[in-house]
This record gives sequence, C-alpha cells and structure tokens, in this order.
Amino acid sequence: MTLENRSENSSENLSENTSENSSLTSSSRLWRRLVSLLANLRLAIILLLAIALFSISGTVIEQGESLAFYQANYPEDPALFGFLSWKVLLLLGLDHVYRTWWFLSLLVLFGSSLTACTFTRQFPALKAAGNWKFYKQPRQFGKLALSVELDKGSFTSLTELLEKRRYKVFQEGDTIYARKGIIGRIGPIVVHASMLIILGGSIWGSMTGFTAQEMVTSGNTFQVRNIIDAGPFAWPQIPKDLSVRVNRFWIDYTPSGDIDQFYSNLSVLDSQGEEVDQETIYVNKPLRYRGVTFYQTDWGIAGVQVQLNNSPIFQLPMAQLPTNGEGRIWGTWVPTKPDLSEGVSLLARDLQGTLFVYDGTGNLVSTVRPGMGIKVNGVILKIKDVIGSTGLQIKADPGIPFVYTGFGLLMLGVLMSYVSHSQIWALQKGDRFYIGGKTNRALVTFERELIEILEQVGESSQTVEPLLAKSA
Repeated sequence: MTLENRSENSSENLSENTSENSSLTSSSRLWRRLVSLLANLRLAIILLLAIALFSISGTVIEQGESLAFYQANYPEDPALFGFLSWKVLLLLGLDHVYRTWWFLSLLVLFGSSLTACTFTRQFPALKAAGNWKFYKQPRQFGKLALSVELDKGSFTSLTELLEKRRYKVFQEGDTIYARKGIIGRIGPIVVHASMLIILGGSIWGSMTGFTAQEMVTSGNTFQVRNIIDAGPFAWPQIPKDLSVRVNRFWIDYTPSGDIDQFYSNLSVLDSQGEEVDQETIYVNKPLRYRGVTFYQTDWGIAGVQVQLNNSPIFQLPMAQLPTNGEGRIWGTWVPTKPDLSEGVSLLARDLQGTLFVYDGTGNLVSTVRPGMGIKVNGVILKIKDVIGSTGLQIKADPGIPFVYTGFGLLMLGVLMSYVSHSQIWALQKGDRFYIGGKTNRALVTFERELIEILEQVGESSQTVEPLLAKSA
C-alpha cells in the first residue's frame, strides 16, 4: 500500500469518526433537552391538573353503563352544556375514562416527568447534602444566612453541644462541619417514588382489572359472565373454575317501612361444587376471594310462587315496571282459567310480603300476603312466597395493593419532608472564631438553636447580637 492510499484511508476513517461523534453529540443534546423538558415543574403541574380534571369527569359521568343508559341520560337534543351528547361521550371514551389511551398516556407522561425530576434534581440534592464540606476562609461565612464572629471559642465544647443536639460532626484541623436532618432530603425522593408506585398501580389495574354485574335469584348458582368493563389483559383475573351460590337473600326494614339494609349469604364453590368460602355480605361489607371482590349493590323481586285452588305450586317471574322515577314496583299476570282468558295482576313494591291484586279492568281487588289466599274469578288464589334477587357487582383490580402501598409511602415521605436539613460551620482563624449555619425550613427554630449553642459555648449576649441583626 502506498503512502497516498494510507493517507486517503486515514482521512476517510477520521471523517467517519467525526461524523459518528457529531451524531452522538446531537443525540446526547436531544436527550438532555427532552429530560430537561420532562423535569420542568410547569409541565408536571399541567399534567397533574389534566389528570385531576379527567379523573373528576370519570367520577361525575357514570362509568361502564350500557348504551341505552347513555342515550337516555345524555340525549343529542338538548345536549348537556350544548355539546356533550351520548355520541360525543362514547367517541371520547368518557364512559370508561380510566382505560382510555389518552388518560393512560397522561399517567405515563406524568410518571416520566417525576422520574426525570427525581434523577436530575432530587438525587443530586441528596448527594450534595450527604457530602461534608469545610469553610476555610472567613469570607465564606458571609454567604450564610446566619453567621457570627467571636473573639474566642472552643472546638471541644462546640462539638459536644452539636452532638447532644443530634448533629453529625466532621472536623478537619481548625474547621468543623456539622449537619442533621438529612432524612428531610430523602423525603422528596420517597414522595416521588410513592407517586410513581401509585401511577404504576393505576395503570396495571386499568389494564388487568374487570367489573361485572349479576342479578341472581335467591337459591341459584352463577358464574362470573356478565362483564361490563375490562382491561385488555383482564382475562387471567376472571374466575373460570369457580361458581357462587346465593344461599339466601333478605332485607331488613325500619319500623316506618323503609329499607334498613339488605343482605346476601354467598358460598364460593370450586370446580367440583365443593364450598371453599362462605360470607354474608351487605353494603360496605363485601366478600373477597382470590383477588375478586363481590359487592352488594342492588336488589329486586324475581318472582312469586302461587297456587290456584289445589293445583301444584308454580312460580311466575315478576318484571320491574316503569314508574318515571316514582319508586320501584314489580308486576306479573296470573291466569285464573286454563284457556288464559281471564286473570289478575299482582304488584309488589318490596319484599315485606304485601301484594296488590288488580282485576282485568285495572281495579284493585284486594291485598294479600304470603300464606294467605283470596277468591278471584271463582278460584282461590294463594300466595306461597315472594322470591327476591340480589344485585352483585364483581370487581378485580390487581393494582390496588400497589396503590395502597404508594399512598402509605406518600404519607411517610410527606412527614420526612418536614424534617429540617440543618448545617453548621465553624472556623478558628488566629484569635477569631467564626460560626454560621443554614437550614432549608423552620428558620426561626434553627436561629434559636444556634443562639443557644453560642450562649452555651460561653459567649455573652452582646456577642450573639450580630447574628440576630443579620438574620432579620
């Protein structure tokens, strides 16, 4: 190879290396700008406000309801606020806010902002607070918020006083550096970490959780099938090898006839039909089994057992009738002739047992209770029992343990953040003694502490006076 060829190859390699370095530098600058943008406090506040706003919308607007529900409550004419109709609501995903791509994107972006802020600001601040540094020039004390120059002093007595007040003291020659409350610098990091855990738990719950509803007649067994809302990865959480039996459903009423509480006694059955758990649930006391929670949310009247003369007892279903918001009422029709040419209507408002009997013309014939019989259309109509049904909401949210853990850490981090990080420096220069300090919070308390230390060192109140003047 000639010298010319070698020179050309060297020039090409140098050019390639220069191009690669330029590309790396450009990428590094772009990355730093991105991290700087994410760590911006204004961006974090904007994202937090947006998350709060959409969370409020998810609380105000009913989530996971049927299409008919939204069409009835959010009509196109007149639209709510002039624009919020059921079509707009479904288009934007406001019927399942917490699982929309844009809400999850906000959570991820806010989490990225917290992470960037933690690594670019909080960790460097903690590292700086953990390093001990000495002031070796008197002019350095002039930069402190609280400082004083004394005509004498004792390092030994100062060290003892600082250690009694839980300061960690470092000494190097004729200089002293003391600090305490470094946990206050760890607090913001714990707060950020807890918020990241909460965000992660929320995202995980949205992606893997589900909500189902079941209306089950007392005495029947069901499996979780009526899924009304579920994340894209919720299928492992849905119990397929379990079934639940409603052993009994009942309602307690107040003396005035109002509902006091309604209960469901549930049994969880395995794939062989064996009972593995049993619980009586009511409002605010659910049944929890293998990460799935069964809530008592509603009730209804499923049917009525009747007998005509000496016929076999048969059960008729009862349907809820429209009342335009005026309470709840269920009804059914009982044939009194084999050819179904005549019959009566039975209406019930609750499970207390009183039923209203109406003839074919809509006139009230009588009222009857279970165990009683009345004569209508030439036959004896006996009411044997009114069958209730329980409304259950079944939910699974694997992110809840993470969210609870995050909130616990958040409270701990907030308490840690209130601890003051205090620093004190001392320098002996010739016959002069310099003492100064600073703190990140509770300045008045720190000032009093420093004055007490100076007084105990043996100085007069006149010597301490410049400290008060400077702090003011």
